[in-house]
Amino acid sequence: MLADDIVVIDKGRVIAEGTPDGLKAQVGGQVLELRPILGQDLARAHALVAGAAGPEARIEGERVTAPVKDPELMPAVVRALDREGIAVGELALRRSSLDEVFLSLTGHRAEPGGSEEDGASDARSEGELEKAVSRS
Repeated sequence: MLADDIVVIDKGRVIAEGTPDGLKAQVGGQVLELRPILGQDLARAHALVAGAAGPEARIEGERVTAPVKDPELMPAVVRALDREGIAVGELALRRSSLDEVFLSLTGHRAEPGGSEEDGASDARSEGELEKAVSRS
């Protein structure tokens, strides 16, 4: 919202530049997000998603997230969850945030001590990242 073009700088080096939508598409325009009903199934659900999506699958709080680069990821994950008997309370595809773009490009969060919690803190972090980047 604040910038037409973004330059991603990590440790003083420009590592990527483009429009917000272009950068999001570059690292995976969508994110698969799921929350198992039973917390004890979180590690198993992560293993299934990582098996289908690769090492970029992460556990964030009570959720498993993974960038979607292949449109077959969602159906493959649903079939695997069903096969393994893992009940899911939430399963969604959403757009990547700029914080997730930065994490994917650099391997670390944009803000030192950045929160990995709910969407409200993600929105705050993304807003802070956009402000910092648009000033650069």
